[in-house]
Amino acid sequence: MNKHKALTIGLFGFGVVGEGLYKVLQQTPSLKAHIKKVCIKHPGKARNAPADLFTTEKDDLLFDNEINVIVEVIDDADAAFHIVSTALHQGKAVVSASKKMIAEHLLEILALQQQTGLPFLYEAAACASIPVIRNLEEYYDNDLLHGIRAIVNGSTNFILTKMFEDKLAYGEALLLAQQLGFAESNPKLDVEGYDALNKWTFLLTHAYGITAQPDDILFTGIQNIQLTDANVAKEKGFDIKLVAQAQKLKSGQVAAFVLPQFVTKDDHLSFVRNEYNGVVIESGFSDKQFFYGKGAGSFPTASAVLSDISALRYDYHYEYKKLYHHTPAELSNDFYLRVFVSFDKLNEVPKDEFEWIEEWHGGQERSYLVGVIHFEKLVAHKWWKHQGISLIVTPQPVIEDIEIRNLKKRSLELAGII
Repeated sequence: MNKHKALTIGLFGFGVVGEGLYKVLQQTPSLKAHIKKVCIKHPGKARNAPADLFTTEKDDLLFDNEINVIVEVIDDADAAFHIVSTALHQGKAVVSASKKMIAEHLLEILALQQQTGLPFLYEAAACASIPVIRNLEEYYDNDLLHGIRAIVNGSTNFILTKMFEDKLAYGEALLLAQQLGFAESNPKLDVEGYDALNKWTFLLTHAYGITAQPDDILFTGIQNIQLTDANVAKEKGFDIKLVAQAQKLKSGQVAAFVLPQFVTKDDHLSFVRNEYNGVVIESGFSDKQFFYGKGAGSFPTASAVLSDISALRYDYHYEYKKLYHHTPAELSNDFYLRVFVSFDKLNEVPKDEFEWIEEWHGGQERSYLVGVIHFEKLVAHKWWKHQGISLIVTPQPVIEDIEIRNLKKRSLELAGII
């Protein structure tokens, strides 16, 4: 495609994002892109667009020779992959916002792109209005990328903000998020960390060339965070955020996880509130860059889809430079994490799994400990996912083997732990 070629779009889905894209395209005539047909699931639903625009037959879009771009913004991962694979085989460029589908089918999608030579773009699948994928692709060399930390789920960030600022209990904050449309009626994908995990799976590909499956990455959400945890954090001058983190180790391998984290007040991520997302990228010579923007919503997500559609005029492809033109990095489990663990009296925390424990407190309702544990033990034993236990990593949580001997000799204060 080139900038003079008109883009004729077949759109799958007309929910919050699909309708947002429809409205945005009406306001950007210079793009020379228009939606010819929209495939929907429920034809009886009232929509703010002409009735003849809609169909329930996917083949009306996938096998229409006039349609040269397929945009899919649906929430069914299996159906989305069928749409994407069929469209690529039919010679159509594809733009997607389906993070779960991309995470689960990444290797197949990479093969399809190589086979067809066609672009498959998905900036809207991670962080909505923040162009994080394009930046990782174009501006950060694998050898110089030291680390990336991100808040990639607006729903959990909204809940945590309300727990801190309005002192709401977790259940109250979740209910408010649902009432305002920031969390689904079944919020499991967001609050238990699955949404952030899916996004992190393919962001690691663009950052380090890692092609991991979701099962390869250790994660949890905020479902077990207590108001007492928020109070402890405030006493120590911290916020709590659900942070997706990747850090290059001295071995050249990468430590990666998605876990609740104590964040210091001067950390860029502490400024990310409510439904916003934020990304901090640290590289060898340019130090840290901070990207901030709305991570959800009709127009913020539609703007990312629009950016991908616009890039198709210039035949833009993801080159996956870290995967194909560098030596891809590998995930490692051979490091340690500084952690804070709080738990109720009904739960047992295996203290013998910790390398060392600096503090152990008992209270009337909750007990907590602060210590260091080998990452492999967290991977192997999931006691920390039990209801009633909250595990939160501390600021600068990653400790490598060469540091552990010295760290054991330091006091709690010198170690930088709570």
